[in-house]
Amino acid sequence: MPVVTAAYGTVTTSRPRVLVTRRLPASAVDLLDGRVELDVHAGESALTPEEMRVRVRDKDALIVLLSDRVDRDILDSAPALKIVANVAVGFDNIDVAHAASRGVVVTNTPDVLTDAVADLTWALILAVTRRIGEGERIVRAGAWRGWSFEFMLGSSLAGKQLGIVGPGRIGRAVGARAAAFGMSVAYASRRTGDWQGAEPMSLDRLLATSDVLSLHVPLRSETRHLIDQRALARMKRTAYLVNTTRGAVVDEAALVWALGERLIAGAALDVFEREPEVHPGLLELENVVLTPHLGSATRETRLAMAELAARNVIAVLGGQPPLTPVVPR
Repeated sequence: MPVVTAAYGTVTTSRPRVLVTRRLPASAVDLLDGRVELDVHAGESALTPEEMRVRVRDKDALIVLLSDRVDRDILDSAPALKIVANVAVGFDNIDVAHAASRGVVVTNTPDVLTDAVADLTWALILAVTRRIGEGERIVRAGAWRGWSFEFMLGSSLAGKQLGIVGPGRIGRAVGARAAAFGMSVAYASRRTGDWQGAEPMSLDRLLATSDVLSLHVPLRSETRHLIDQRALARMKRTAYLVNTTRGAVVDEAALVWALGERLIAGAALDVFEREPEVHPGLLELENVVLTPHLGSATRETRLAMAELAARNVIAVLGGQPPLTPVVPR
């Protein structure tokens, strides 16, 4: 997938100015080409907060990734800023409330990554329940001694319950795939809503009854460490935890404790509390599958995310409503 490393279009003072904090696919930049004056950060490492404050000062729009933190200082340093377009569905990296107080629109990229994240979730479920990571490490180490009747037995999914915490777009897409594996679906949510074929439960009951628990809630104050020692102690000893949402929804230290005490059978994580740092205790455990935040990492999905962010910028700078606004809470 080609990327662009330099500003595009003729520099004129009449065009709105846009800072892009990382290289984007060329098709996304082409949408903006000729409409705005682009300042694209082409470095391999992220902009530091000070660098971002300096470069955003005269900008009308800001396109960022989830690893870029847009706090009060960044927002206050850009008096002309009209939109922050996040190339991600989550937006915990942006002070949305302060942006709203300054009249700055915040947008995200929902829908276009739903299937990619749901597919990755199922890849993790299969990997942890069938011990695929463990098996591959044995083969690569040259330690496999051939087929054996009781070697590396995993867990079947048919007839088991998949518990969804947070039945939004992605949670429902994960649940929709469960029938292919013979699993029933239950869910816990703060909001009421109809989900045909899935059973609503309290979180406590979902924890106690699910064989696989998959997390799909946004990271907010009330969801930080939602899965803590108490929650893990409520789960079945044969259950598996899967997290593809935000790392801090799970208390990693508590998870290491629960796995060490054999309170649950295993875990699969695509996100971590202090990315890219991973709790050292997780690295030592064989019954944990760890992937480097790959939820939306398909060429098609990342392309669609970047193009949606660009279209949001075009809309807002053109005086139109954003396509996918983030509503302040």
